[in-house]
Amino acid sequence: MSISLPALSAQLLVGLINGSFYALLSLGLAVIFGMLNIINFAHGALYMMGAFCAYFLLNIWGIGYWWALLIAPIIVGIFGMILERTMLKWLAGLDHLYGLLLTFGLALIIEGIFQNYFGSSGLPYAIPDQLRGGTNLGFMYLPIYRGWVVVFSLIVCFATWYLIERTRLGAYLRAATENPTLVRAFGVNVPRMITLTYGLGVGLAALAGVLSAPINQVRPLMGENIIIVVFAVVVIGGMGSIMGSIITGFALGVIEGLTKYFYPEASNTVVFVLMVLVLLVKPTGLTGRAA
Repeated sequence: MSISLPALSAQLLVGLINGSFYALLSLGLAVIFGMLNIINFAHGALYMMGAFCAYFLLNIWGIGYWWALLIAPIIVGIFGMILERTMLKWLAGLDHLYGLLLTFGLALIIEGIFQNYFGSSGLPYAIPDQLRGGTNLGFMYLPIYRGWVVVFSLIVCFATWYLIERTRLGAYLRAATENPTLVRAFGVNVPRMITLTYGLGVGLAALAGVLSAPINQVRPLMGENIIIVVFAVVVIGGMGSIMGSIITGFALGVIEGLTKYFYPEASNTVVFVLMVLVLLVKPTGLTGRAA
């Protein structure tokens, strides 16, 4: 087949945008699993809540996109911390299956409530005026908003990695999960750190929801399909691996975009095929470590 550079570039851009959402969501999952040992199946529902928060802020209080990028993750993060304090903390030390079942049930409840009130159709959310239009790169037309999503996601992902892997706060977080008794001896409030970590993880999901709202519209079930792919991303990168989730998220988005161009029939399954192949070769994932 002859290769059309504009069409190939367009699919690569779509892949990068999807990779941005995969990276942000899998990063939140990796933070929660790596720090708290919880498989958070409610992540897709919290991603959807981030988009709805942006929609409510705009249509009820007149608060636009830029403030929504800050406010929506905080609101959803607080909601996540309430969930952790009231439900998830009782699962500490139990098998991962209990956390998975609880968060899966929470996801069904949250999505059901939103679907009951707003139906299944998408609600429009406008691109901010500053990011409208596009620029001609010669080989393709680049919409400014989509380029912004990719760049902003990269900045947030690597800032989160730096926070957890290179700062004193991140060292406290890692120590609190590996040896909470010792950390308590130094006067650190471990339960509060665990709650804040869960809030950070779901806040990243909400941020991805705000970024996604102008592209994919705001729908109660918008997180239902993407969360399955995101779990595959986390498994391929390595459960709990921060850098693995970032790199794998963007890489699989690009691979998915290329597959849509060269072999569209396999675009919905390529991520899962790669997951199987990686697990056969390295069961802990590309950057994961054995427990």
